[in-house]
Amino acid sequence: MAATGASGTNAVRYGTIRDNVLNLEVVLPGGQLLHTAGQGRHYRKSAAGYNLTGLFVGSEGTLGLITAATLRLHPAPETTVAATCAFPSVQAAVDSTVHILQAAVPVARIEFLDEVMMDACNRHSKLDCRVAPTLFLEFHGSEQALGEQVQRTEEITQSNGAFHFSWAKEAEERSQLWAARHNAWYAALALRPGCKGYATDVCVPISRLPEILVQAKEDLKASGLTGTIVGHVGDGNFHCILLVDPEDTEELRRVEAFAQQLGRRALALHGTCTGEHGIGLGKRQLLQEEVGAVGIETMRQLKATLDPRGLMNPGKVL
Repeated sequence: MAATGASGTNAVRYGTIRDNVLNLEVVLPGGQLLHTAGQGRHYRKSAAGYNLTGLFVGSEGTLGLITAATLRLHPAPETTVAATCAFPSVQAAVDSTVHILQAAVPVARIEFLDEVMMDACNRHSKLDCRVAPTLFLEFHGSEQALGEQVQRTEEITQSNGAFHFSWAKEAEERSQLWAARHNAWYAALALRPGCKGYATDVCVPISRLPEILVQAKEDLKASGLTGTIVGHVGDGNFHCILLVDPEDTEELRRVEAFAQQLGRRALALHGTCTGEHGIGLGKRQLLQEEVGAVGIETMRQLKATLDPRGLMNPGKVL
């Protein structure tokens, strides 16, 4: 996770891995051992020199090998409540997300699944949820605070036409709900047995999320591809999971064209081509378009300084 700058469903409340790494132990290409914040240090803030920890988080193995990480811990909440909420349209679900965040409701998780994804999760994880665009939500805090958060969230979602609002207060119910969300990849693969999955990973400012998500849904329908949409919408990040026959070159071409188009739509809305999966090989051109020539050249100079022989994950990112 540190190497790719990854995150998960709790990032909207607790931040991504980048926000939670305090120090890294890294073996550099020349064999030296680097402690990015100084050996044994784990302070909450510092203004000492360059942020070497931030440099290596998300470097995808191109600058050194991460061998240890010091992480921030968060206290376990007194009370946890989860919910599902179905909507008449993708627009309504994503508008609710934006309004919940703009109302400063301290939601811990807010995940979006389109109706295709919900149908797949129902089948794969033996759920009985409504087949409609759906939000999975979770709240952390005291009993009193949660009561206020839940009430405000219900008001916002109902004003956007939500129906079939269901709360899960028991640990077993919540576990079943989030297990289904975390198994969404496998649920999607089961829609087309024998095919491979291809995931997009764009992220945009929250205010632009409804625009790009609705457009992505329309583009997916127009493409003729089989796919679902699922996302960490509290961060403005979502994934189209596309099912592709690896032996079908024409279908592979359409999948790649769809992914490139979506990446460029995100860039046009002042977003990024990858919220949490990284650049690897497939997004190198989009990275150039995102950070510009000076940004790429600066990265190349850093790479050349730290890894002059090009030993570390050659060909990736740059």
